[in-house]
Amino acid sequence: MSLFDSTIQKIETIARQLGAHPNIIEQLKYPERVIEFNIPLLMDNETVRMIPAWRSQYNSACGPYKGGIRFHESVSKDEVMALSAWMAIKTAVVGVPFGGGKGGARVSPRELSKSELERLSRGYMRKLAQSITSDTDIPAPDVNTNSMIMGWMVDEYEKVSGKRDVAIVTGKAIKDGGSEGREVATGYGGAVTIDQAAKHILKKSPKDITIAIQGFGNVGSYAAKFLFDKGYKIVSLSDHHGALAGVKELNPYAVKKCVEEKGFVAGCYCTGDVCDYSEKNRITIAEQLESNVDILIPAAMESQITNDNARRIRAKVIVELANGPINPSAEPILLKKGIIIVPDVLANTGGVAVSYYEWLQNKKNERWTEKKVLGKLERLMVKGFDVVWTEAKSKKTDLRTAAYSLAIQRIAKKIKAKPK
Repeated sequence: MSLFDSTIQKIETIARQLGAHPNIIEQLKYPERVIEFNIPLLMDNETVRMIPAWRSQYNSACGPYKGGIRFHESVSKDEVMALSAWMAIKTAVVGVPFGGGKGGARVSPRELSKSELERLSRGYMRKLAQSITSDTDIPAPDVNTNSMIMGWMVDEYEKVSGKRDVAIVTGKAIKDGGSEGREVATGYGGAVTIDQAAKHILKKSPKDITIAIQGFGNVGSYAAKFLFDKGYKIVSLSDHHGALAGVKELNPYAVKKCVEEKGFVAGCYCTGDVCDYSEKNRITIAEQLESNVDILIPAAMESQITNDNARRIRAKVIVELANGPINPSAEPILLKKGIIIVPDVLANTGGVAVSYYEWLQNKKNERWTEKKVLGKLERLMVKGFDVVWTEAKSKKTDLRTAAYSLAIQRIAKKIKAKPK
């Protein structure tokens, strides 16, 4: 079963359980629109390479389509369709007035020069510009895209459309109309969610709660820092090179500084301000996922926990800061073991929430302080967790099902059973 089919199967199953009108269920089974195109990318050697690309506009019942653009060699039509559906669920779960969208191009940015990357980014927007406005579809960064790429896209959109509109994308640099707090948003929102989960589930002091974080990029590193500041005991960190773990608490600030010099996490066993570079505390990523901790935080890629390793997972709580880190086939195994899963559609919504704040600031021509942005985000994430937790308890179900139920109910209320 494809990623999109499995996503829609879950949405359809829950919608039927909720008693949604058949016409509403039918609309939820398909994206409203999928834009498919090829980008003629001029390479530095004067040859042209055709890059397949897509933009899926899944549902706009709750507001403009919202979702990132990713550049990766594994991008497919099915993937962006599935991710656009996830975005619609995410925004509805926490009450952000956006719908769901996602885009991508099948290319490895590591193989491109900076000038080729710029031409690719501008080419993507050139193809998409006629199909979007800042009131209908607002892209953002995703895998292998960033604020620099968003800046190129804004500039290209303005050239093609002939009008200035900085709100056409979010995730921009501050100088280009970006928001304070955007860089840390997903990690900070995740840390707030983890803190709420710990209070409701583990009911222990942070200093007595052990945490392992898979992934030390933007999301994982900021989540680690915020959790460390709250007093949680981080005992394992990793990146794509490998992992490290030990009995002592790791200092993510020192690890981050060490990684910037050394290049990878496994050689940066930092407790306090002292780092051991010997790699004697190195373990595999598989071993990290199976470590005996209170909270496991997958913050890297999809399908890290599968049918093959699910039975060896020992964490009491899993908080998904990555998108889809638990393969659907593994989830029943984990739930049967009594492991509580805080789903991605709740835990990692900090990014899209602050994207909404950025869009609002652009539309109103305002500038908010980081304190204001993160304060609003914290209140949103606390409320989001509490509502999902209450739904799960009242319906005697898991948190993912509860989150999807709330989101589908909110979307269904916005959809008319008989389309115009």
